[in-house]
Amino acid sequence: MNIKSLLLGSAAALAAVSGAQAADAIVAAEPEPMEYVRVCDAFGKGYFYIPGTETCLKIGGYVRFQIDWDNTDPDNWNARTRGLVNFETKSDTEYGALGSFIALRTWAEEDSAASSVEIDEAYLTLGGFKAGYFYNLWDVGLSGETDNLGSNRINSVGYTYKGDTVSAAFFVDELSKRYSETPVGNPNLYGNDGVGIEGQISGTFGVVSATLLGGYDFHVNDGSIRAIVSAAIGPGTFSVAGIWSSGANAYYDVSEWTVAAEYAAKLNDKFSITPGFQYWDSIDYDGSTGDFSGGDAWRAGVTLDYKITDGLTSKASVQYTDSDNSDDGVWSGYVRLQRSF
Repeated sequence: MNIKSLLLGSAAALAAVSGAQAADAIVAAEPEPMEYVRVCDAFGKGYFYIPGTETCLKIGGYVRFQIDWDNTDPDNWNARTRGLVNFETKSDTEYGALGSFIALRTWAEEDSAASSVEIDEAYLTLGGFKAGYFYNLWDVGLSGETDNLGSNRINSVGYTYKGDTVSAAFFVDELSKRYSETPVGNPNLYGNDGVGIEGQISGTFGVVSATLLGGYDFHVNDGSIRAIVSAAIGPGTFSVAGIWSSGANAYYDVSEWTVAAEYAAKLNDKFSITPGFQYWDSIDYDGSTGDFSGGDAWRAGVTLDYKITDGLTSKASVQYTDSDNSDDGVWSGYVRLQRSF
């Protein structure tokens, strides 16, 4: 065997061995591409797509520290802390935007038995349709802290129409008690039989906006009507409101009628001041019939808002209340810090 034949044979052997090893080699699988969170700008700022879906999610909330006080006792002040986180989802459907909203709230204060977590709101929406547990139409009052114009968190279902200048809403509510009354030993005054309806129409015409709201409580066969008118004047907004109630009901039972006014002045990008006043007439009523009688009350005060930085605000409120049901007037107020996100 000559050298040429030996070299050719060795090369063939090496090729055969290499081919066998190549056939037996284990090839690692390529990793699947990672799906990063995508920004969803279809419904405004703060939304992102839930990975693997076409549903957009927004997370928000706040942490609030507040000190309340009044002059009924030299040591009558109370510090409390509240935290709230909400989860909002939205997605497009053939019927309009499908949404859901869940807000969880907790608090801590020294004189409470224990802190707990509660559902602040939980509801679903489809277009203008809304159903769940939420603050009703009466919750939207004036911007300051002087007024008391009604607010309830209730189970409700209804529809809201929003036009360019005019909007309208109608809801059917489950009612459990009168607006401000929680009877001792019987907080669920109405049981499961309380039903009410509320309807609202509102519009904006130039610098003026107006809202007319009505609610009827079928359990007590009484209702309330509220009107609010606001207008941009100078550096702020002047607002007046009025309520009339046929009797104590789940929508309003503080008085037979009341009027309130405020001027929310925005002095600059960080600081605003809101003086306000409210008068209540016929604040007494028969608890068994709900009929109003005599007595009146009034309150005057001012609220200061200051934006410390993006996401951090402060608020201070001072109020003076005089009522026929109290021998002396009462000074009250609070100081608040809130970090919102």
